[in-house]
Formats: sequence, structure tokens, C-alpha cells
Amino acid sequence: MRRVYMDANATTPLLPEVVEAMRPYWMEHFGNASSIHLDGQRAHAAVDQARETMARFFNCHAAEVVFNSGGTEGDNTAIFGLLHPGDHFITTSIEHSAILEPAKRLTLDGVETTFVAPQLSGLIDPVNIRRAIRPETRLISVMLANNETGVLQPVEEIGRIAADTGIFFHIDAVQGAGKVQFDVRRFGCHLLSISAHKMHGPKGIGVLFVRRGTPVEPLLVGGSHERRQRAGTENVPGIVGLAKAAELAMHSLEDGTIHRLAALRDRLEAGIVALPGTGLNGAWDGDKPVPRVANTTNIWFDQLEGEALVIALDLKGVSVSGGSACHSGATEPSHVLMAMGLDKTRARASLRFSLLKTATDADVDHVLRVVPEAVEHLRALSPVAAGTLG
Repeated sequence: MRRVYMDANATTPLLPEVVEAMRPYWMEHFGNASSIHLDGQRAHAAVDQARETMARFFNCHAAEVVFNSGGTEGDNTAIFGLLHPGDHFITTSIEHSAILEPAKRLTLDGVETTFVAPQLSGLIDPVNIRRAIRPETRLISVMLANNETGVLQPVEEIGRIAADTGIFFHIDAVQGAGKVQFDVRRFGCHLLSISAHKMHGPKGIGVLFVRRGTPVEPLLVGGSHERRQRAGTENVPGIVGLAKAAELAMHSLEDGTIHRLAALRDRLEAGIVALPGTGLNGAWDGDKPVPRVANTTNIWFDQLEGEALVIALDLKGVSVSGGSACHSGATEPSHVLMAMGLDKTRARASLRFSLLKTATDADVDHVLRVVPEAVEHLRALSPVAAGTLG
């Protein structure tokens, strides 16, 4: 059976070039990057070179690049490393759980959080961020691209608000990495976290950008690694793979890959929403299109359970998601879609399609053949759907 993977926002496969870049550091050049002998110095040189690549990716200084285990650690470090009892934290109600759960935990330590709600389009209004600021506000954290809808948030405007008020600003950029041009100076952030496996790199490795002078306390202590900003022996193969993935991502932003991907996504969603009883989540603000990453669409299917449709499509060789991979198996509907104003029924009836950069026209053709069949079959089994959708 032909299989088509459209769950790139959950994870992506390694590109061949990434595998080849990593290969020597598993076997021949296995040294500890902190060792002073030749084997260690070869590993150290590879880490330094990767750090320079990531500095170009972010448009920052190499000393501002801190390698870690991924987006969750980066998000946690930004929050736990900056906030103290009595501080006020501003974030949004559509963030990843790597932001929301630390915020909940910090309430026990006397840190109060304001969760700013999105508009119906999924966009955060910067005016509402400014309104939430108090004298004790220390940190603002807003994601670059939403993992479920792909909606791009106005981080530059929020960055200017943070600069005007002297507040630290963190961006969870995990879903934006490799899909939009990065420039931490333009964003105006003090911290920004990404994860390699969302952009065709290896799992278990990520980066936290930390602007010089930002007083972040390390989450992990016990060694002088990463300029004492993150203790632990460096994952050299992972770091090399991350840098290669970032290098390839920079090329894809220049060679037309992202425009091609957006065209495939647009064709896919146009074909699906031509079905009765379907529509898009987070694509329009009134009659204006909402900025989104090129690979993501979120679609509701009335009179269906999203989980049942995920299973039906999987049986037909198509991998999609009902929402964030970190909440797979959850019985509650998506907190993102609920925050956008969807009721529980429609939120549960929504699916996310997220395309790999290697997606093809043939992949989209296959999905457009399979989805109507699965939808028709499931609706035929639903007594509620009978006679309502025509």
C-alpha cells in the first residue's frame, strides 16, 4: 500500500545529507568535545563549526547559541531560568504545553501568569499583550508559528512592546524553524528555542538562543559545558545533524522550496474543503488571509470524530494528526482550537495536515483520493449525518 506522511509538525525524517554529516561522529570521531586530546578536539571543532552555522541561521553571535535537548528544554529554561517569586508572566492560551505546564507549576512559587486569548483567526493581538503588562511583568513568551494551525504570530510587534517596556521576550519557534526566515534581531527577542527534528534533523537536539546579557539561570548544572549555560556532555552527532539541517533549511528558503510547499498545501486544502461540511481553522481573519507557515492546514469535518478519521486515513495509508503530537491520546479537544472559539464538537472534528518539504504532487493527489472516501464511509455510519450534509 502506498503511504503518504502528512504529520510533519509532529516530526520529520532525516534528510540523507543530514545522515551523512552525522555518520563520522558516531564511529570515527566519537570523542568528548570537552577532552583536550586529539579525539576530543576533533569533536570540539565540529561543535564550534555547528555553532557558527546556527549563528548564521539566527543572525546572532556564536556565543549566543546554546545547544540543548530540544524545544521543551529550551522553553522550560526560558521560563524557569528567568522567573522568580513575585514576578508576572505573560503568554498566550494557544502555546505548546512546554510553555503552559511550566506556567502552571510556577503558580505554586508565587509567579502569576496572564494567558492572552487569540482572535477567532488564531492571531494574537499585540494590543492585548500590551494591556496585560504590569509593573512586575518580567517575561513575555509568544510562539512564532502555532503547531496546530500554522498561524504566524506578530512577534516583531510584540518584540517592540517588550523593548519599549524593558521586559524580556521569549519565542517558541519550534514550528517556524526552517519554514520562515529567522532573524532574532528583527524579532526583538532575548530568547528563542527550536528543535532539530521538526526540520528534518535528528531527535533529542535543539538550540536556545540567549541574547548577551540575558540573566537566564541554567536548568541543568554540573559542568562547564556550553559556557556554563547548559551542563552535560555535548551530543556531537546530534549537534552536527542539527547544523546540517539548518544549513539545508536556509537553502530551502532561497531556492523556491517553501513557495512550492505552500502551493501544494493550498491545492490540498482546496480539494478537501470542496467536500460538504468542511472548513478551515485559522486561515482567514474576516476576508483577509492569515499568515501561516507554508506546510500546515487545519480542517474541520462536521458530523465526524477526528480520531476516527485519523484511524480511517491511516488504514488507507495516510498519516495525519488530530492536533499536537504531545497530546495524542488525550480525550479533551484541542486547547488551541477551543481558545479560538470552536465548540468541543467541531474542535474534536478537526484534523491537521502538515506536509514534509519532500512532499510531491503525487502525494497530494493520493490524499485527495483517499480523504473523500474515508469521510463518506464514516458519515454513512453516522445516523446524525444522514440527511444533513447531502
